[in-house]
Parts: sequence; structure tokens; C-alpha cells
Amino acid sequence: MAATPIAASSRYIPEGVTHYYFVTTIATYTAPTRGELNAGTDLTPEIASTGDWGITSAAVDTPDLATLFTSQIPGKISVSSSTIDMYADSTSADVRTLLPRGTTGYIVKFPEGDVTGRKMDVFPVKVGSQAKPTNLGNPSVIQLSFYVTKIPAENVAVP
Repeated sequence: MAATPIAASSRYIPEGVTHYYFVTTIATYTAPTRGELNAGTDLTPEIASTGDWGITSAAVDTPDLATLFTSQIPGKISVSSSTIDMYADSTSADVRTLLPRGTTGYIVKFPEGDVTGRKMDVFPVKVGSQAKPTNLGNPSVIQLSFYVTKIPAENVAVP
């Protein structure tokens, strides 16, 4: 008998669906309230691109003398590419005011949108930099780099 196939998904592209909020204060970041999320700032309309914000676990080798095979165990957790590129304003009225270097708070990523019952990830962060890369012929951006300061809350139900 063949294995049961995984349920079909409703596929989508992130544009028009995925949202990013910056929230200054969350009492329990593993379970934000609707009020706390609403008090944040929706960064989505000004985002040009993002890093992948991938929550990954390193592999740790566990070799032994009994075999030539090197097994592995899960190691430390980290977040890769925690950046957001936001459009710059020619009068400097942009994200630089909201998120100067050293600002702490939370980036909340809603992969399937801010819809009750769907999932979100909450990243406790500190702004590390506001780079201003020059890319001739393209809109100017402010490239924000974030340091994730605690283990993110993954797959939290959107209230």
C-alpha cells in the first residue's frame, strides 16, 4: 500500500500576502495580543526586499570509533539574513526616523498575511545598521540589518 499523500496546499507568492510589522512592546512575545500588534507599524508598503529571516539549527557532528559514518545532532539555533530593504525618501522622511541604530523591539512576520488563525513568527530584535547602498538606475533604499536577540517565536497563531 502506498503512503498517504500530503494534503494539497493553496500556493501563493509573497507579494501582496506577506506582511512585516515592527512592534515596540510585547509583554509575552511568544503570544502577542491583537492590541499589541495593532500598536505596531506595518512596514509592508515601503519594503523593497527582505532577507529570508530563516530560523535554522546548525548540525553538530557526533563521530564515534565504532563506524566510519558521522552522525549528527541538532545544534544552536540562529536566524539567517535578518535584513529589510525599505525605500528611501528624497527628504529623509522614511524608516530612518522609526528605526535608528540601536532601536529594540520586535519584527513580526506574517507569511500568509495578518489573518486571524494563520501563523506568524515573532523576532525580538535590535537594529544594527541603516546602510544606504547606491544602485544606479534603481530606487534608493535603506538597508536595515537586525540582530535577533532571543530565540524567535515560530508558528504562533495570529490573534
